Amino acid sequence: MTTPIRPPPSVPAPPRGVRLLDQVRDRIRYKHYSIRTEHAYVQWIRRFVHFSDGRHPRDLGPADVVRFLTHLAVQGGVAASTQNQAKSAILFLYREVLDLELPWLDDVEGAKQPQRLPVVLTPDETDALLRQVSGVSGLIVHLLYGTGMRLMESVRLRVKDVDFARREILVREGKGAKDRITMLPQVLIEPLRAHLGWVRAQHKADLARGHGEVYLPYALARKYPSAPREWGWQYVFPAARLSTDPRSGAHRRHHVDEQIVQRTVRQAASEAGIYKPVSPHTLRHSFATHLLEGGYDIRTVQELLGHKDVSTTMIYTHVLNRGGRGATSPLDRRQITERSGGASALPGDRYRVTEPAQMGY
Repeated sequence: MTTPIRPPPSVPAPPRGVRLLDQVRDRIRYKHYSIRTEHAYVQWIRRFVHFSDGRHPRDLGPADVVRFLTHLAVQGGVAASTQNQAKSAILFLYREVLDLELPWLDDVEGAKQPQRLPVVLTPDETDALLRQVSGVSGLIVHLLYGTGMRLMESVRLRVKDVDFARREILVREGKGAKDRITMLPQVLIEPLRAHLGWVRAQHKADLARGHGEVYLPYALARKYPSAPREWGWQYVFPAARLSTDPRSGAHRRHHVDEQIVQRTVRQAASEAGIYKPVSPHTLRHSFATHLLEGGYDIRTVQELLGHKDVSTTMIYTHVLNRGGRGATSPLDRRQITERSGGASALPGDRYRVTEPAQMGY
C-alpha cells in the first residue's frame, strides 16, 4: 500500500484555488528557467498525474514514481535522455513546488545513457552542404559552422553582441547560463553587415507602426524602459512576422523559428548526398573537430565551445589521426611491407568481385 506523502508542519499549504500546474509554472519562472523547460516539465508532471489516476502527488510514493518511469521505458520505449528528463520534472515538482525534501527521491535511479560519438562531417561534406544553403537560414547555417554556436544561441543572438571590429561574437546565456566569446569568421562579415542593414530597415518600419519592441530577460524592460526598442537589443535574425508572447501576451517580433534552420540543414544534407544523420548540432561537432585537425590546442577549442570541463571536448579527438590513437592498422602495415618487398597486388585487386554470387550473400 502506498504511503501518502505529507508535508512537514513548517511548509505552508499552497493558496486555495491555485492549480498544481500553475504552481509549477510560477516556480519555474521564479527560478528563471527557459520556456522550453517550462513546457517540458509541465507536460511530464501532467502525464505523471494522469498515469497515477489523477491522484495528487502528495498522496503518491516512490513506488508510483518508479512505476511511471518504468512505464515510459518499457511501454513507451523512450530514450534514456527522455526518461531522465521526466525524472527531473518529477523531482522539481516535489522539491521546488511541493517543498518536500524526501530521502527516497535520491534513490530513484536514472536511466543509463549510452556514450555515443558525435556525427562529424568531413571538410568535403561540409563544403557540399554549405553550397546547398542560401538566404537568411543559409547565413545562420554558415554561422553555426564558422563559430561553433548551438542552434538556439545563434537564433537568440542580439545586434549588440556582434563585434565586427574585433571579429568576435559574445554568446549570452549559453548552456549552463554562461557567457563566452567565439570568433566571427572574416568571410561572413560583409554578408552579416548586409543582412543587418535589411534588419535595421525592418526595425525602423516596425517602430513607425507602433511596434519595434523585443523581449528582454530578467525584467530589464522595467529597469530600462527604452531598451526593448533600441537597435542594439534587437535580434540579429528576427522572425518574418510579429507574434504573441505566450507568457506576457505582448505582441512583438521574436527571433526566427529554429525549426526553419533544422529543415534547411536536413534538406541541404539530402541534396548534397550526405548519408549521415545531419542536424544543426552536427555543424558544431564539425567545427570543433576541424579546428583540432587544423592543429589548434584542445584548451582553445574548449573555450570557444564553452565546455566547463576539457573532458567534454576530448570526445572530438576520436577522429584525429594523431597521438596515442593514431595507430596504424596491422593490415595496413602488412601491405606496406608487401609493396616494399615487391608484392604487386593491392587489397582492391585481390578482393575485387565480378559476380554477386562471389560476395557470399
